[in-house]
Amino acid sequence: MKGRRTADARWMRRALELAGRGKGAVGTNALVGAVVVRGGRVVGEGWHARYGAPHAEPVALAAAGDRARGATLYVTLEPCGHTGKTPPCSRAIVASGVKTVFVALRDPSRGGRGTGELRRAGIRVVEGLLEDEARKLNESFLAAGRTRRPFVTLKLAVTLDGRIADEKGRSRWISSRPARAITRRLRADNDAVMVGAGTAAADDPGLRSPVAGRTPLRIIVDGLARCRPGLGLLRDGGPALFIVSRRAPAARVAALRRAGAEILAVQPGAGGVDLRRALKALYAYGVGTVLCEGGAGLAGSLIDGRLADRAVFVVAPLVIGGSGARSAVAGRGRLLDRALRLKGVSITRAGDDTLVAGRLC
Repeated sequence: MKGRRTADARWMRRALELAGRGKGAVGTNALVGAVVVRGGRVVGEGWHARYGAPHAEPVALAAAGDRARGATLYVTLEPCGHTGKTPPCSRAIVASGVKTVFVALRDPSRGGRGTGELRRAGIRVVEGLLEDEARKLNESFLAAGRTRRPFVTLKLAVTLDGRIADEKGRSRWISSRPARAITRRLRADNDAVMVGAGTAAADDPGLRSPVAGRTPLRIIVDGLARCRPGLGLLRDGGPALFIVSRRAPAARVAALRRAGAEILAVQPGAGGVDLRRALKALYAYGVGTVLCEGGAGLAGSLIDGRLADRAVFVVAPLVIGGSGARSAVAGRGRLLDRALRLKGVSITRAGDDTLVAGRLC
């Protein structure tokens, strides 16, 4: 029995590994992997590769073909039982002749409909295998499903005294090359990368992913449409979305459009735009995860509005000092006894820098 459980866990870990390949490409969908095993051997594998593409289960079953009959399927999330962009996965599983299905995590949005259909068809269903690992993998999907907005990760490079730029606005480079390599890979794991208008104007960042084939949507929060149309990210032909206030001057908005920018106009709010409405609009647009790379005003607005879910701080062993240097987070601020604390903190060294990451709570 112990050997059987060990084998089941091994195949589910493989399914989780496959699921992770969809990071940054599945939008508001979940990361899902599936493995079909017959006679102790893998006969089919699959994962949800991108938003709108076939789900993991039918991909794995198609790879298995007739060998799926009487086999065991390991899938990281409850199979869907409804028709959306693709046919119901539960029907494909029933038609395949699979005998047993192991499900790591039940999808709260499906209410057991998918597993219920499998059981009614006489398929043995075992739920909860490596559930914690599956829940961690789909942390952003589960959170976004509750809030109906993208899961937001706030990434900032700061000095020991909490500054992100000196008094002249210079920030290149606070973090070391090894740290920048790690944090840039975060772009490949997210659907979109977002910065404020001040950061865009000062640094003209490309906001590109270092991973081939992963091109996140570049988002500039620019309430009054003050950014110049000649920004590099508008010249390079990649996707760029400007979030502006409905009070932004029409001529400036039109100039950005002519330069190739997509425009999302929302109600004005703290920091220039109503970020909550903007994020909900992005979720409806198909954006499930956002990496925010600053600056201080945008970071402060996200934190004040409780819209940042996770934080990654790259702490460099530097001290700038001075009252004119820019602090990492602006906004209203908090008293010490109401300060936000990171939960589930992880600490990683990168060169001389230290990466501190965790959930904001």
